[in-house]
Amino acid sequence: MKVLSLASTALAALALFCCSPALGASCTTTECHAPLSAFKYPHAPVKEGDCSPCHSLKGKEHPVKGTKTFELTAKGSALCKDCHDVPGQKKVVHAPVSEGDCVSCHKPHGANNRFLLDVGEDRSKLCFNCHDAAPFKAKFMHGPAAVGSCNACHDPHASAENRLMKDKTRTICLGCHADFASQLKQATYVHPPVSKDPCTACHDPHGSAVEMFLKVKSPDLCVGCHAKIGKQIGQVKVPHKPMLEKGGCSNCHSAHFSKGKKLLSGSEMEVCLSCHVKGKAGNLRDIQAEIKDKKYLHGPLQKGSCSACHDPHGSDNARLLRGKYPEDLYAPYQDGLYDACLKCHDRNLLRFPETTIYTKFRNGNRNLHIVHVKIRKGRTCRICHEPHASDGEKLISKAGARFGDWKIPINFVVSGTGGSCAPGCHRPFSYDRQSPVKYN
Repeated sequence: MKVLSLASTALAALALFCCSPALGASCTTTECHAPLSAFKYPHAPVKEGDCSPCHSLKGKEHPVKGTKTFELTAKGSALCKDCHDVPGQKKVVHAPVSEGDCVSCHKPHGANNRFLLDVGEDRSKLCFNCHDAAPFKAKFMHGPAAVGSCNACHDPHASAENRLMKDKTRTICLGCHADFASQLKQATYVHPPVSKDPCTACHDPHGSAVEMFLKVKSPDLCVGCHAKIGKQIGQVKVPHKPMLEKGGCSNCHSAHFSKGKKLLSGSEMEVCLSCHVKGKAGNLRDIQAEIKDKKYLHGPLQKGSCSACHDPHGSDNARLLRGKYPEDLYAPYQDGLYDACLKCHDRNLLRFPETTIYTKFRNGNRNLHIVHVKIRKGRTCRICHEPHASDGEKLISKAGARFGDWKIPINFVVSGTGGSCAPGCHRPFSYDRQSPVKYN
């Protein structure tokens, strides 16, 4: 009876062993598949010692040398769907998912990293099995791409957005660039691409040969939209130097948002005078010093505008002037030669030798502007007037106009109906609009 009892117990144990789910306990504890139990992150069935959800025995014996005695219970993603909600119902599906090839990324038994992956947070090695690695070796790399965190922006399975983006591109970008998002809400002026387009309109989300991951360097990037300015700077004789230097347009404009008009990084004068100041490289005049504490400012400067006279992008005229103006000290008036000044000042100022309405600088009806600018040598406006600011009325220079190594004194004095001057270029003269002064 005792022997029978022992035999019955052994048979029962054998039956239990043979009929257990895929012989799970023995698969990972014997010398056959022992490595499967060593993974840091084993697949749940392997961890539970239950191989039957995925494998089924084809014959009566196992193992049989030279023959596979187990087969998968289903093929491809159909096998995974028995336990997992396999994605793939969204607009964009990752190719391996749509092809049912889950094991092209995931290890079926286990792995040393989460999600049954052979890689950790740096997914580049895995992704580059299919995707070209070349674009990810640029000089300037976006942080997530640089460390292989592809899944920071992309869903590895499926998405409602193009390129498997986890959300709208703009939303993803601002999710990390929180400081930028906060400043954007407070900005007075926002660049239209920033408010309407995804960030990838200008930036490469992975990397670029250009700083800040720009798709192309500035100003080439900017003139892709601002074609008129692009054409201008490509043709002008005198381009504004910051446009050609490192930074391009961003030397004056904010690329994203600003509290200043035209996306300037400050007021127009602040931006201009940040360069046109003592100590800056090149032969730039210190305009900041020229206008500081002056009693009289040229009209545009009173309104804080430098661009009224100078084109900030480029010009065919010296000093980026918006119209022609003689570079020589002496230049008799001709139509078009003084357009920089006469686009604001009445052109008739220099057309009529006799007038009672076009200028107050006259002796009786005699137009003294004509006398100075049109007759004989023709003196340019700057011999008497400062273009930016002066302590003298009518922007008459008190220090005098530069004449080589000498400054020509003007000694101009205004009276009720006229005035006088005693300059270094002729003897003292007076003029009066109502009672003309007579000279021999």
